[in-house]
Amino acid sequence: MFSTIAKSASFTSGVVRNLIRAENHFVRSISTSNEVKNSDILTKNEKVEDVAAAKDTKKLKKRSLSTVNHSVPLAANFTAVSKSESREFMSVFPDLVRDLTDKTKKYDRSDASNWFAKALQYNVPRGKKNRGLVTVMAYKILVDQDQLTPDNLRKAQYLGWCVEMLQSVFLITDDIMDGSLTRRGQPCWYKNDGVGMIAINDGLMIENAVYYILKKNFENTDYYIRLVELFHETMMITTIGQSLDVQTATKDITSFTMDRYKSIVEHKTAFYTFYLPVALAMHMAGYTDPEVFRQVKTILLEMGYFFQVQDDFLDCFGNPEITGKVGTDIQENKCTWLSVLCMQRASREQKQIMKECYGQKDPEKVKQVMEVYEELGLPHTYSLYEEESYNLIKTHIQQTSRGVPHKLFFKILDKIYRRES
Repeated sequence: MFSTIAKSASFTSGVVRNLIRAENHFVRSISTSNEVKNSDILTKNEKVEDVAAAKDTKKLKKRSLSTVNHSVPLAANFTAVSKSESREFMSVFPDLVRDLTDKTKKYDRSDASNWFAKALQYNVPRGKKNRGLVTVMAYKILVDQDQLTPDNLRKAQYLGWCVEMLQSVFLITDDIMDGSLTRRGQPCWYKNDGVGMIAINDGLMIENAVYYILKKNFENTDYYIRLVELFHETMMITTIGQSLDVQTATKDITSFTMDRYKSIVEHKTAFYTFYLPVALAMHMAGYTDPEVFRQVKTILLEMGYFFQVQDDFLDCFGNPEITGKVGTDIQENKCTWLSVLCMQRASREQKQIMKECYGQKDPEKVKQVMEVYEELGLPHTYSLYEEESYNLIKTHIQQTSRGVPHKLFFKILDKIYRRES
């Protein structure tokens, strides 16, 4: 199912004097077969070039993204939706909470419904809400103006909030499994007084609330079952990715591979973050051609991989005041783009440091891992990777030939390019 994300191919930056190669996950045309060529391992000479190129960035601890010069505008100049559209989306949330608490009150008049309202308000609307907003944005782009009735727009907004509720379920459980402390600039839900492991049940309640909202608002549409099936598929795929993630975190870093990393990303992040919102909007807009869905999935899973590499970088080198989360990938022994690339490039001595320090909570050992990353020039490599990937995805968007306006893809891509949170 997920062969649409390529097996890690090398790319070469033609505008940088010291050629640095990092894996590039797409080298094929969107409309061709899913078979791609593979090349993960960098040559010894390239490793030497990377270390030399890193000298200017070795002192960097918490950095702004992308240190190379760019010929394209910064993403900060773009927004996927306007502030007014964001406010309109938020204005629907109280109605959604009321619908769900009214439903809960049919079973319990006070305690359960009040607790559920608190869990919803704390976990669902506090993030950037990109997935939900993209759902609405995609619907507006995909349909004619005469279909943008108040009723249809409200349905699209409810659909977007279903995506945000599903997202909150994943974050609640992920934070518990990872032992995280903060999320979105506030304590993780389970870390709040009186919550603890009740948070697991709260996640189950929010997940089931998704299907109640779908039934209440879409039961009489001809695409209702497709929406339900897509949410079920997304839950299955994402939990498989979570399983791969937590299993890999119990292994030694020497066992991390780019193929394993890609499998985690494909399942845990890319599908629900990028494909789900747009696919939901496509169903609502009346799309039924399987080939159109295939092309859309190809592009959006590619963006999802790009997005996760950014997340991995921000976990180590991002500013917690901007990201809203204290990075813990090193301490949690996570299989990340940085850790895999590091083990590909590291010398014998550096690999020994990684074996001894990676996955340890001791701040001094975490610092040693960061120093190895910087010695290998990984911040600089990331800058090049980000630029090259952005340009490659743009090319693949332009190669799509059926169904969905290119404008939709470009608005999503510009939203995530060179992000800092």
